[in-house]
Amino acid sequence: MKNKKISIYSVLMGIFITFIVIITLYPIIYMLSVSLSQDIYVMKSQVTLFPKGFNIKMYKLVLSDKRIFTAYGNTIIYVLTGTALSLAITITGAFALSKKRMIFSKFFSIMIIITMFFGGGMIPTFLTVRSLGILDSIWAVILPGAVSTWNLILMRSFFDEFPTEIEESGRLDGLNEIGILWYLVLPVSTAVLATIGLFYAVAQWNSFFAPFIYLKSSSKFPLQLILRELLSAGSSNGDANSISGDSIVVEESLKYATVIVSIAPIIAVYPFLQKYFVKGVMIGAVKG
Repeated sequence: MKNKKISIYSVLMGIFITFIVIITLYPIIYMLSVSLSQDIYVMKSQVTLFPKGFNIKMYKLVLSDKRIFTAYGNTIIYVLTGTALSLAITITGAFALSKKRMIFSKFFSIMIIITMFFGGGMIPTFLTVRSLGILDSIWAVILPGAVSTWNLILMRSFFDEFPTEIEESGRLDGLNEIGILWYLVLPVSTAVLATIGLFYAVAQWNSFFAPFIYLKSSSKFPLQLILRELLSAGSSNGDANSISGDSIVVEESLKYATVIVSIAPIIAVYPFLQKYFVKGVMIGAVKG
């Protein structure tokens, strides 16, 4: 058995990655510990990595609000619909731009890249949404940010590397461009689809500004808006005070509990997409 030499670079890289993991996980673990600890231990700042005096009353307080479940349902609808629509537009747009023979291909690529540096602004966007008659609807939340220029370019880079020989064989079998995309390209694009889909899903799940601007009916609010109201509403503070008698401690525990409630579903989904995500983030990387 050959002894493998450990280089200084490997040691430094291991230390660096360990450091990144620690500073990434510690805030989440700390918030979870505080939200599950008794108020007296939080008040004395005795909570570190493990909860003290285990209790779930903060989560009961958050989940006791009936609006939470309605907001969860709205958010799931926004995420599923928005991600599907965004993927459909991104896939078709990226596939078209990857074809150099398309008329004005370079022109369209430049126009799309320009949007990464210049935007219309909040007021023109709001006026556009209002003129389309989609205010206070699901489309006001989904359509303005349906396509990410970065994701479009990333997927185009993947399609650029697809072998032209396979496309030619598909044409010989009678497939048109849509058939080539559907039957030949997409079946081998699992990694990029999962990666871009995860990007869109996380962005939609965390969306706050667009619903805040465009939605008026509270019955259509996503989770992020309801959690904000839960934290800022005086009724929530009053209910919490009746539990602990210390508003500062309760506000901190309640804040952390709401954060955990909002990020838990995305964290639960990520492990199932992790293997595709690792492959997808390497798309467009320089190959040696």
